[in-house]
Amino acid sequence: MNDMTPRMAEADLSMIQRIIPHRYPFLLIDKVHSIVPHESAVGIKNVSYNEPQFQGHFPGMPILPGVMIIEALAQTAGVLVGVSMDLVDKGANVFFMGVESAKFRRKVVPGDVLELHVKALRGGGRVWKFEGRGMVAGELATEAVYTAMFDVPKA
Repeated sequence: MNDMTPRMAEADLSMIQRIIPHRYPFLLIDKVHSIVPHESAVGIKNVSYNEPQFQGHFPGMPILPGVMIIEALAQTAGVLVGVSMDLVDKGANVFFMGVESAKFRRKVVPGDVLELHVKALRGGGRVWKFEGRGMVAGELATEAVYTAMFDVPKA
């Protein structure tokens, strides 16, 4: 993208799949909006009882596993970086490098709409650091600081 090309402010499911490699059942975000390149984005995860993790976590009291919330935050960050660095259709891979901190404040259950607020703390090259918050109905469910590396195959 050159400086004259407008940047997208929203990515639907089709665009998400053109940016990050994740697919069902491990694609954990449904859309990303409010994208401000190199700065922030908000991902959306519609939590449904039909998802495979609820068969065993926990039967009779389904709760979205915390590690999956952290992964959804990372996938949202992947879309943010993909838009920021023009990685659409480039086959980029995203790899966790570390989770510095994670706190879980509220259960996330089927029927919830999980908003994934991601802010870039450092980035611009291959390694980025993020701060993320998972919110349900305006209530903090999860917060984390994490680092990821973006690998783009050479053409």
